[in-house]
Amino acid sequence: MKSTANFIGKSESAQTLRRLITTMANSNATVLITGESGTGKELLARALHDQSPRIAGNFVPLNCAAIPKDLLESELFGHRKGAFTGAVADRIGRFEFAHGGTIFLDEIGDLSLDMQVKLLRVLQERTIDPIGSTRAVKVDVRVIAATHRDLEAEIISGRFREDLYYRLNVLPMVTPPLRERPEDVAELLSHYARIYAPNEARPITFKPDFLTALEAYHWPGNVRELCNVVDRFSTLYTSQELDLRAIPANLLPKGLVLMQAEMLAKGPAPTTLQMTPPPEVLLELQNQPEPEENEIETIIMLAQGMPQLPPEGMSLKDRLAEIEKNIIEQALERAQGNVSRTAKLLNLQRTTLIEKINKYELRSA
Repeated sequence: MKSTANFIGKSESAQTLRRLITTMANSNATVLITGESGTGKELLARALHDQSPRIAGNFVPLNCAAIPKDLLESELFGHRKGAFTGAVADRIGRFEFAHGGTIFLDEIGDLSLDMQVKLLRVLQERTIDPIGSTRAVKVDVRVIAATHRDLEAEIISGRFREDLYYRLNVLPMVTPPLRERPEDVAELLSHYARIYAPNEARPITFKPDFLTALEAYHWPGNVRELCNVVDRFSTLYTSQELDLRAIPANLLPKGLVLMQAEMLAKGPAPTTLQMTPPPEVLLELQNQPEPEENEIETIIMLAQGMPQLPPEGMSLKDRLAEIEKNIIEQALERAQGNVSRTAKLLNLQRTTLIEKINKYELRSA
């Protein structure tokens, strides 16, 4: 995936960002990227690094909100053996590892005030003080910071240092929310459909009325949410043309469920979608003897991950959830509980899989 993938499109904001990347990449000045979650701030930082003279150096990302406060200083600046209990060897920090390259400090607005002071000194002196060291270490690092917070409001409230803000905000960049560039949605859908098509299958496509609904959708999770939606549909409905009316409501974001209800009020879907059989079902079918004529319907339903419909009917929503849970359980068992390997088996993003594991109360390593 190209690092500028979030900024493909014909909208003015996408074109402006592409121009800014080209212009700012050659500078060593600190960059502050602001924007809502899921708008691609890390992708933008990677693009700046990849197009800069520092491309031969490391691109080192760090989410400041994800590291416990008492470990963050060691994570950033490193430590020396014996500096504290558990420091059994020297450790290089992220700044030193990024020497000659770029460090990306995500969620900079979550830094504590004492860490803000230490970061300010690094930006001023271009040196770091590993914990337990008696001398400073010079570093040649370009700093790119990002946050979804309003740092000017944080300054007023006393939670962010004004002097650090001006040190960071030399070259400002803003990633626009997806709802402000709906003309880019179709191109983004096509781009990620190619990426998430499993085993080089033909990418999924969208019927015109479904595409119109996707362009009108608010996208609160921005491009990250769009990626998850395309990933989900590419897995479940490989190579098919998708009709919004034919997709189970529990597979849709809430905003699209309302649009689906409006469309269903005008008439049912003219076509049906076939859920992609999981690999285990296909393998089982391949090893079966030639079916008798009266078994054909059962085999077809099995390939779709469904039993024959009983005379009294069934809850489609509950059955789909049962199928999904069963597949995830099998994948977790095959991967010995490793979430990353399970996500790869299921062609899911790791965060999406974790949500499903929690939803179905499954166990993972």
